[in-house]
Amino acid sequence: MITFFSALAALLLGYVFYGRFIAKFFGVNPAMETPAKRLADGVDYQELPAWKVFLIQLLNIAGLGPIFGAVLGALYGPVAYLWIVLGCIFMGASHDFFSGFASLRNDGMSLPQLVGKYLGNGMQRFMIFFSAFLLLVVGIVFTNGPAGLLQFMVGNAAKECFGEAALAWIPSFDFWAILIFVYYLLSTVLPIDKLIGKIYPLFCIALLFMVLGIGGNMVYKAFAGTLVLPELSLDMLRNFHAAPEQNMIFPMLFIVISCGAISGFHATQSPMMARCLGNEKLARPIFYGAMIAEGVIALIWATAAIAYFGGPEGLNAAAQAGKTPAIIVETICRDWLGIAGAILAVLGVIVCPITSGDTAFRGIRLILADTFAFPQHSLKNRLLLSLPIFALAYLACKVDFSVIWQYLGIGNQMLATITLWTGAAFLVSRNKAHWIMSLPAAFLSAVCIAYFLLAPYKAGGLAIGNAPLGHAIGIIGAFILLALFLIKTRRSAGNCSLEKKSDGE
Repeated sequence: MITFFSALAALLLGYVFYGRFIAKFFGVNPAMETPAKRLADGVDYQELPAWKVFLIQLLNIAGLGPIFGAVLGALYGPVAYLWIVLGCIFMGASHDFFSGFASLRNDGMSLPQLVGKYLGNGMQRFMIFFSAFLLLVVGIVFTNGPAGLLQFMVGNAAKECFGEAALAWIPSFDFWAILIFVYYLLSTVLPIDKLIGKIYPLFCIALLFMVLGIGGNMVYKAFAGTLVLPELSLDMLRNFHAAPEQNMIFPMLFIVISCGAISGFHATQSPMMARCLGNEKLARPIFYGAMIAEGVIALIWATAAIAYFGGPEGLNAAAQAGKTPAIIVETICRDWLGIAGAILAVLGVIVCPITSGDTAFRGIRLILADTFAFPQHSLKNRLLLSLPIFALAYLACKVDFSVIWQYLGIGNQMLATITLWTGAAFLVSRNKAHWIMSLPAAFLSAVCIAYFLLAPYKAGGLAIGNAPLGHAIGIIGAFILLALFLIKTRRSAGNCSLEKKSDGE
């Protein structure tokens, strides 16, 4: 229990102190006019109440990520706490803050354009394709998953109530997929306040009720002596995973737990909310604060998963017996929260993926609109961009995405790595020390390189089978990238000095 409350306190103190330092260091200026006021168009650039922006941002970046990821990360044992807490405070929240703040200072610019401005046109072209493709995959998978679950659940309910004959009348997978796509299309083309602005806060509140219910029950049971919360000690600083050879703490844990620590997907979502902020002073609570809240969600679920099964060994045994994260979440919710928990679990498993899929498609539209400088004031223009995206997505739903999906974890953290390097370049452009972004960027670079070399094929790696070699290449690669960054920034600084001298300064 001491570990859980210490980790929780660290996250909250991280927001208060390090979050305040980050906001001051980046130069938040409440007097600066935001894009929502300067470029208001009633569609994407539209000022929303701060509480609503926070809830939308939290649901955008969270969904099921900090729940399922935390449960999978808990298989490694209490060491997952270190990554959730330290990663969230010093990497994830700073990453989200930068992507939102830099967008605020660049007219609500999308991530690929930010990368292009600070890392060059070549990186921008790569990021347009890379980020749009990742968002498309997220949108497709978060169509297939909920559609399949709806077909299964409705079929089971009909069978129980009316018998086998009712199955002939059950809507097909295509029906549910098209229904979800219709919602996605509406949320992609309608003004931000018309659909997302109305239902996202409600869904986020439901998610928070689930998390607070689980956290409250867990703490109550711990004080009552009916549940033992895991403690982090020197003896527990080891890998508890049932298959430790294929699931090493470094680098696998840092990919498995992404949304609860740092996730590149967030950088595609923060600019969406940067277009809705009425004051720069809100950047810390919205961008840094939402990520800290997500860290708290991950912390609660990692603790609940380990404690419910009597320790990391019990959790691994349950996973080996076929209990997926979805089953584990549903079981804990039903046991600890009763009928309300079961409803919230179903709501989470179906609704949370959908609320990631819709903003994924909206993010693609915004990226393409920025890329082609295509105004989005009119519904016609928004449909011209969106309809081809959805036609492609519908056709892709017929394809087996299992191979591509296994690369999403590493792709997501590659996106986060590029965003961190962009943040370092942003600070250099403002004559500020870049280490608070470049060191996390170098660390995550090492993680991504080592993961790609060591992870099993089914997890998107090359499975070279030599851990020391993979770790060494990852670390050396990170040092090379850091060295190249330092060389480039020194040359840029030197060129600026020469330009100033030639101007007679």
